[in-house]
Amino acid sequence: MAEAAEPQMPPGADPSLWNHDLEPTTAAQRTWNWRSFAALWVGMVVCIPTYTLAGGLVSSGLSAWQAVGLVFLGNVIVLIPMLLTGAMGAKYGVPFPVLLRPAFGPRGAQIPALARALVACGWFGINTWLGGSAIYAALNILTHDALKGSPLPLLGIDPAQTVCFLVFWGLHIWFIKKGTESIRWLETLSAPFLLVMGLLLLWWAYQHAGGFGSMLSKPSTLSGPKLWATMAASLTAMVGFWATMALNISDFTRFSKSQKDQIVGQALGLPLPMALFAFIGVAVTSATVMIYGEAIWNPVDLAARMGGMGVVLALFVVLVATITTNLAANVVSPAYDFSNLSPSRISFKTGGYITAAIGVLMFPWKVLETAGTYIFTWLVGYSALLGPIAGILVADYFIVRRQRLNLTDLFRRDGEYRGSGGWNPKGVIALLVGIAPNLPGFLHTVGAVKDVPAVFNSIFDWAWFVGFFLAGAVYCLLNLDRRLSPEA
Repeated sequence: MAEAAEPQMPPGADPSLWNHDLEPTTAAQRTWNWRSFAALWVGMVVCIPTYTLAGGLVSSGLSAWQAVGLVFLGNVIVLIPMLLTGAMGAKYGVPFPVLLRPAFGPRGAQIPALARALVACGWFGINTWLGGSAIYAALNILTHDALKGSPLPLLGIDPAQTVCFLVFWGLHIWFIKKGTESIRWLETLSAPFLLVMGLLLLWWAYQHAGGFGSMLSKPSTLSGPKLWATMAASLTAMVGFWATMALNISDFTRFSKSQKDQIVGQALGLPLPMALFAFIGVAVTSATVMIYGEAIWNPVDLAARMGGMGVVLALFVVLVATITTNLAANVVSPAYDFSNLSPSRISFKTGGYITAAIGVLMFPWKVLETAGTYIFTWLVGYSALLGPIAGILVADYFIVRRQRLNLTDLFRRDGEYRGSGGWNPKGVIALLVGIAPNLPGFLHTVGAVKDVPAVFNSIFDWAWFVGFFLAGAVYCLLNLDRRLSPEA
């Protein structure tokens, strides 16, 4: 984003709601075309979590084709709210936390914005840990495990792992300092490189294994109700994978040259590349059974087996893939969200630094201990929170307000969106109602409650969908008087 040495607050704006990073983009700042958005998504999709995503589903008992199909379907579904919320940013040029103000009020908007920010901090930590692990693995290969040591107290990882994690973390700090335009440059440059590297890895596996092995033809080990329950939870998890971006894609589309650019770019850049890279993960892993005698799901571990220059090349690819995903998906949004808490004191860059700090403190390696924790607790769990927010945002803009916003009043505490003391009770009520049905199932999944009626576990399997449609419907009902008013 273009910098301004002395940003001037527009007349009537409240300093507690405005800063240069949150204000509407100018025509000069709208530099993103469809290729920029396609590259953004390819850069985010090609990452270790995507590579291992289908593997987690296969390990739960699904077939490889069921897993890849669910990845594709989940991303087609999440593309719909992605395009809808993206349209808001492209039209009005403001980021996600500002677009929340009509539905929740200027104060109330801080709750969903902060919820989105904390999820992004978790993802930031996970991806930073994966990148640091790649550095650690490569260095140990080159030094014959000279860096391996005893785990540190409290952390549970050894000193070299800690240093590698912090080094990769520091690289993110550099890009945060440079701002969003440096992120666009990185995404555009890296996208074709990452696609080519993925296809080369697929070709290497096919050549060395004489095919992809039996994994791709192996049927599901599940059947009946168990199969459908697993597929339901898996589909929700796939939607949950990018449910974060379905909320805050306006942070990027606010720089779009046109609505067509954001629509075409996202449609080309998300579902197919996501399914392709998930397929590469399954196919290559299937081939490793034939090449090495065991399934190697982690590309860093695979690089260790390949040895030689393959380690260095794989390390570079993993680092580029991880940092492009992390910066775009897990830094931009929380940076704006934290800035929204106190615009006069927290800039975009300061918000980015806060994100990076929280990402370290949440001990991301703990989240990744098991596939079950990662997919069915982490992904499904936060989708239960983000689905209702997305439902309210879409309902407010497209149904209640009919795609019309008062741009000036978005930055005023005494304007149209002031609510009651800065809160819009209708948005808050709809959010709570949207979360409530999923709460018992979530508490049961994390072990906080031992027994709940089976119906709540079934509801939790569809957490994002339940929250999205229920919260959206409740919000529309609460605003029925406004919707029926001809002056609305």
